[in-house]
Amino acid sequence: HEISDKERQEAYACDITYGTNNEFGFDYLRDNMKYRLEDMVQCYLHYAIVDEVDSILIDEARTPLIISGPAEESTDKYYKAASTVKGFVKGIRDEETKAETGDYIVDEKAHTAYLTEQGEAKAAHAWNLQNLHSIESMEEKHCTEKALLAKELYKLDVDYVIKDGEVVIVDEFTGRMMPGRRWSDGLHQAIEAKEGLRIERENQTLATVTFQNYFRMYDKLAGMTGTAATEANEFHQIYKLDVVVIPTNRPLIRTTYSDCIYKTVREKYEAVVEEIAELYSKGRPVLVGTISIDKSERLSQMLKKRGISHQVLNAKYHEMEAHIVAQAGRLNTITIATNMAGRGTDILLGGNAEYMVNDIFSQKGIDPKDADQKEKEELLAKIKNKVEEEHKKVVELGGLHVLGTERHEARRIDNQLRGRSGRQGDPGSSRFYLSLEDDLLRIFGADRIKLIMDKLGMEEGQEIEHPWVTKSIETAQKRVEAHNFEIRKQLLEYDNVMNRQREIIYAERKAILEGKNLKEYIYAMIEDALDAAMDLYLNEKVHKDEWDIKGFFEWLHTKFAITLPVDHTELFKVSRDGVREQMFENINKSYEEREKVFGADAMRHIEKTILLDMIDSKWKDHLYAMDILKEGIGLRAYGQVDPLIEYKNEAYMMFEDMMNKIREDALEFIFRVQVIREEKLRGVFEAVPREFIHPELQPLAARGRKAEGITPREPIVSDIKEAPFQRRVPKVGRNDPCPCGSGKKYKRCCGA
Repeated sequence: HEISDKERQEAYACDITYGTNNEFGFDYLRDNMKYRLEDMVQCYLHYAIVDEVDSILIDEARTPLIISGPAEESTDKYYKAASTVKGFVKGIRDEETKAETGDYIVDEKAHTAYLTEQGEAKAAHAWNLQNLHSIESMEEKHCTEKALLAKELYKLDVDYVIKDGEVVIVDEFTGRMMPGRRWSDGLHQAIEAKEGLRIERENQTLATVTFQNYFRMYDKLAGMTGTAATEANEFHQIYKLDVVVIPTNRPLIRTTYSDCIYKTVREKYEAVVEEIAELYSKGRPVLVGTISIDKSERLSQMLKKRGISHQVLNAKYHEMEAHIVAQAGRLNTITIATNMAGRGTDILLGGNAEYMVNDIFSQKGIDPKDADQKEKEELLAKIKNKVEEEHKKVVELGGLHVLGTERHEARRIDNQLRGRSGRQGDPGSSRFYLSLEDDLLRIFGADRIKLIMDKLGMEEGQEIEHPWVTKSIETAQKRVEAHNFEIRKQLLEYDNVMNRQREIIYAERKAILEGKNLKEYIYAMIEDALDAAMDLYLNEKVHKDEWDIKGFFEWLHTKFAITLPVDHTELFKVSRDGVREQMFENINKSYEEREKVFGADAMRHIEKTILLDMIDSKWKDHLYAMDILKEGIGLRAYGQVDPLIEYKNEAYMMFEDMMNKIREDALEFIFRVQVIREEKLRGVFEAVPREFIHPELQPLAARGRKAEGITPREPIVSDIKEAPFQRRVPKVGRNDPCPCGSGKKYKRCCGA
């Protein structure tokens, strides 16, 4: 993590560079915010080999990496929205009549919540607004919608935990805490308001890329995982990667039992505890997989009541993760873990001797690294003999038993849990316990199974265990997987638009940093700007009498500081092309004169600085505008048009507009930069104290690491206590004469 750019450059210069997907992605983004070529750290993206490739390229495909800075919006409205929706009543929607009850509807399948007409009226009244659909009420509507999502679809100890007064996201796939990562678009602030915590200010995106698009930039891409077969279609369609299944080194002798299904969650957990108690009495190790923190703690409470000792591994106790998982294969060991926690740590039957040795030294207050090597080796040999004996006993009992308490949306995650037992030819077994109240079955397919259970007249506590049930559940999972794949595919189509724009901007930026042919680049910009202005003011499709000659000359004066004679009649006796040629000559002459004043090297440096600053500033604004466009584009479907096509068209026009603004504003700055002698400059700073420190001009080290996808928690704040600002001289107005003595207005000189 926090290593210097020099160390990163050395790492990337090696033949093989090992690191995390997050750091590689952020280095790419940070490189494209640098102001010097020699500060960039990444080399050309040749070849990537991704470990646990399904986790990164599929599970996290929808997670964008975002570098951001603080936005200016107030956070108070989130508290108001949270208290407003607290009293709202959840309703239902009749799919046949389309009638809706209550104040809001929750669609768990689509993971959304929205206000009904009744709810909108209530919310508008709470905000003292006429309605929530006017432009003025957009922010209030946004805050209310996010408050609804926070209330209904994001649960404490499932989706997030509260640690040290902050909301920390829990990874839905690994069950691990992700400190520093924040939900975007105001959702994180809505959850902070719901929990009554201090609200962090919203962030504005400065640079962003998804893992999908980052890894697709590599010339060659490969990966490895134990659970890719079920996602072969997605790997082929999105990444053009074929999945090859390599046979196991030793034959797999794990027993996979059919699922047991119950009517209620309570019955299911009682059955789970019974099986754990039975296996515990025999001494057989059990690994219990749960899908959330609250469910792991609920099961833990039930085991405590039965007097069954056990270990709990979830986001709250992640510091002990590797240690707990490594010892989960010992006799009489019951381990409750959230899904996939400890992935990458092998569970050894009989225990891990090295971890045991380290424990013994730690209990004596000795750091295992500082322990006497000879004593350590003797102890390790002694413990290895005990571990071997214990290994034989565990094998005789049937090895590690994996017990799943709920099916995940993806079969892959279930397979990862099953795969914790029966490793390296060891025996083992697995079974899943389910109920009709589990999220997967409740949302995606419990109706048929419930019908069968009712017809059979099943009593409380009675289970169904049949291959047909397991198959039905797998069918439900396939439907969810297909649904999620379509979402990822759709998002990729939208993100491809942004990706192409990002590639163009970053290529332009790099060309400017390299500084090759920068003068020709400026000439090309002048030509493009002149052509665009002539199309606007002197359009060839319009008669000469209707040309806006005054507007054209004002534009020339504003952009290029060119003053033309008052009588324009002589000029316009020539053709339109002649006017263009003459104006281009005048601008070039002005440009050459400026270069003589500054010197060629200084001029190139000024141009580079101005262009980079313009690109970064306008790109930041463009990202914000694109976020707004993407958020509302789905509504175009009501007008019988394809939202994706509309998005592409509007995004293209917005991008063209941004490029034009970069060109126009950069040229204006380049042609208005002033040379000020040192003594005059000193006078300016004495007359106009520096009242503001602009965050966009802070070093990149301070701003570049402020990320919203994965974000350092606290902004980098100076420890210097500043005294309140007091004006010592009258404020210089924008239209006042410039204090430097140039005779120009302040806004046209040092205040430009």
